[in-house]
Parts: sequence; structure tokens; C-alpha cells
Amino acid sequence: MKRMICGLLCAITIISMASCNKQQNANTQHSIGTSDVGDTGGLKLPLTSKNETITWAVSSSISNLNELFVHQKLKEITGVNVQIDAYPTSTIQEKIKVLAASKKLPDIVGAGFGNNEQINDLAVQGAFASVDNKLDIMPNFKSIFADNPENKWIFTSYQANDGHLYVLPSYDINRDVNHGMLYRKDVFDKHGITPWTNQEEFYQNLKKLKELYPASTPFTSKNQSTLFTHLGTSWGIVANSPYYDEEEKTWKYSDTDPKMKDMLDFLRKLYTEGLIDPEFLTLTQSAWTSKMTQADKAFTTFDWIGRLDSFTEEARKTTPDYDLRYGYPIGPKGTLITLPKVTGGIAVSNNKNTELSLQLADFMLSPAGAKLMTMGEEGVTYSLDENGKANYIEYPDKNPNITDLEQKYGMYVNGMYRRFDRNSNYYIFSEREQEAQNFAQKDNIFEPADPILRFTNEQKEVINDKMPNLRKAASEFFSNYILGSKTGDSAWREWLTKAETMGASEIVNIYNQSQEEYDKEQGGK
Repeated sequence: MKRMICGLLCAITIISMASCNKQQNANTQHSIGTSDVGDTGGLKLPLTSKNETITWAVSSSISNLNELFVHQKLKEITGVNVQIDAYPTSTIQEKIKVLAASKKLPDIVGAGFGNNEQINDLAVQGAFASVDNKLDIMPNFKSIFADNPENKWIFTSYQANDGHLYVLPSYDINRDVNHGMLYRKDVFDKHGITPWTNQEEFYQNLKKLKELYPASTPFTSKNQSTLFTHLGTSWGIVANSPYYDEEEKTWKYSDTDPKMKDMLDFLRKLYTEGLIDPEFLTLTQSAWTSKMTQADKAFTTFDWIGRLDSFTEEARKTTPDYDLRYGYPIGPKGTLITLPKVTGGIAVSNNKNTELSLQLADFMLSPAGAKLMTMGEEGVTYSLDENGKANYIEYPDKNPNITDLEQKYGMYVNGMYRRFDRNSNYYIFSEREQEAQNFAQKDNIFEPADPILRFTNEQKEVINDKMPNLRKAASEFFSNYILGSKTGDSAWREWLTKAETMGASEIVNIYNQSQEEYDKEQGGK
């Protein structure tokens, strides 16, 4: 996954809440008293009895986060007077840079970093506190990362050049399946078309649809050039980047790999035969939505699983039988991206509040912290159904989305949550969404995740110098290869030569050097 501080003392805040409109703030008027906090992962609460103040920078458009239920509850159970500094996503990165330059960073910086390297760059200058030597006061971080062989790679991959870890990642905030190929089941069923299970069957499906609907473009996309990245997973590559070949145990450059040529040739064939939208590299979201929700304009696409229901609901106003469903990947490897368990990163400032801040961040990583940030408090914001899933009390007729809960209760704040409860709304799926989850899990068609490597400053300079130009050149080549006349084996060989002169092999060599270090460090742990 930052705003103005509401500089109110806790007592004043409670009084202020009591005077708020009852309908708007019913959740904040609940008497906040002692309650069963739940599983804290061994962290002892309250964290302090001195009502110390910790400032926390987050990314949010909600201006009254400090007054909302979750944040009042967090103060109650931890004993910490947490003050949220919320900044819009559009300005947070610049704001954090200014605060860092003036040495006025908040105690916890939950957002505002483009990547973990920015955290490390500031950390080695003294801005942030190291984590690796504070594990004794962070039982949740220790159990999830230091004690878990699957996750302890962060101590090498996220480590700064001084040998310390400053990044505090989030854990388990992804669904298993969030995107994939979608298709019009109603149209397939109407014409007796069996949905594809491989690349050739997908091609034949599109040909049949084109015969039945000559004015249609059976496959369309709003993803523009990122479609290469999305589809590349099912070819076993990562467009515009090196990828790790698990079978050969080596890094290769995706954009010069034979698998990329295979994907481009396939897309070229779809384009020349009118099977893919001729505007698929430029199509806007609104134009794509229009095509996908009309009766007979487009029948397959790649997108977010939330479209399965939203498009179906919208399209049924004019096409009563409309039924959008989840389908197989279309590449020869037939795999889906593995969404990472370990993501993002926050940082704790190196100051007099460091240890309290680390413990507060650790609470958010606990099962109790995850429940608070995604569900709230049982009996107040949610109840559990017969399957143990959350029913949000003030939303009796629907499963609220993340934005609803952020606005109402202060849940799901970007830069503050660090773990999700799997009984929360984010994991409550409609029939179509659950079908997508089951589909992928049943056949275990997830592509192995590539290792996360650490690079030296010299290696970073080479990568940062060469990768942007390579990506730009590849994007132009892909477009010309599919849409233009510069295609086929000769064009591919020309591209390989150009990519080589631009440093593709140099970058791959750097990745393989770092992989050797990674393997040594992981083996030695």
C-alpha cells in the first residue's frame, strides 16, 4: 500500500466525537473500554502507561482518521497516543522527501517511498532505526520473518549496504488470485464453445467467435503495454525485466528470450486475423468497458476479478443472460502470477521513540492487529457468520469494499495496515470470484516467484542507467512487431543485437552475480 495531523489530546477527541452526528459517527460513540484484544503474538499490552505520543505518516484521503473507531481503539489497547499524519497519494512522496531533508520525519513512516532502496538510502544516513538488532521486542516480526525459513530472505534481500535491516515489510495482504483471463460464458454456452485449456484452444475459440460475430474483436484489453507483463507470466517470463529460470537455475532477460518471441508471434497472429482489438495498445478504460459490456463486441479480456460481478451487473440491464467468468491463462506454460506473501515496507525513525514505535508496528503485524485494521471489534463493527466470515454491522445488505471501511472506521489505511485477517471482507468472495480462487488453487497453476535480490551501489548504477532505455526500446519494438511490418525472424535478430548493445547481457550478469551471493547467504542461514 498521509495527511494533516489532527492535533487533539485523547480526552478532547472523545468529547468531540460525542458531539458528532449520531448517524455519521455511530461507530465512534461506542464506549471504549477494556475488551479481549485477541492474539497479540506474544506482545504484551498495553505498550506503555505514560500516554506517549507516536506520529505515523500514512497515505489516505480521509481527513478525520484520528477520530475514527479503529484509531481510537488502537490508542485504547496499546496505551499509545497515536497521531496519524495523512497525506494524499499524489503528494506523499514529495512530502516525505521534504520532512527527511529537514530531519522532521514522523516516528513511523508508513508510506511515501517509491521502493525499499529509498528507505535504505535514508537509513544509512541515520534517519531510520535498524530492525535486526531489536527482534527481542518484536515477537510477531521475529516469528514471521526471522524464525520462518520461507521469509528470512528479507534479512539479506532488504538489507542495506551497511549490513542492517531497516525495512519492516507487510505480510499476507494479498489474495491468491486477483487477476486473470475473463470470458463471456453466456456466449460460449449459447454456441456450444468449450472454454480453452491451452493456447491453441484459445486461438480456436477466438476464430469461432469471429465467424459468429464478424464485427466483433473477440479478445480486447485496457492494459495497453502492460498486457505484455500480464500475459508473460503464462509464458514463464516477466516482460521488461530479467526473470529467473527455475529449471536452469539462472537469470535471463525476458525481452530477448525465445519465449517472448513466441508470445509476440501469437499476438501478431491474433492481430492480423482480427481476433484481438486493433486498439489493444491504446484503448482507454471507458472504451474497453463499453466493448466488454455490450452484447456482441468482445468476449475475452485480462483484468481484475472484481469485473466478474460489476460487468455482469451492469451488462444485464441490456443483456439479461450476460455472464462473465474466469478462464485459464492463455500461454503455453499455463501459469498465474504468485502474489507475494511479503510486500512493501515501512520504516521507524531513529529517535527517542524508536522502541515504542517498533512495538506499535509489531502489534499491527499480529493477528489482533490484522483483525483491528480489517474488521474492527466483534459486536461493534462486525459479527461472524456460520463460516467465520465477517458481517459488517452497519452494512447489513452488502459486503462493503475497502474504501467503505476506510471512510467509516479508519480500516485499511495505506501505510498503517501490515497484515490482513483472512475472515475480513477482502476474502469474502462472490460466487464468480470464489470460482476464480478455486480454479487456480485446484490445479496449483501458480508460477514460482522469482528471488528478491540485493545489489551493490555499483550494480544499481548500471541497472538504473540501462534498464529504462531497454524498457523503452522493447516497448517500441513490441508494438512495431505486432502492429507494423517490421516482424518475423529478421526483425527479432535485429532486436537481439540492439538489446545486446544496450546492455541486456550486462544486466543479466549482474542478476546472476547477485543470485550467487543470495544462494550463499541463504544457505548459510
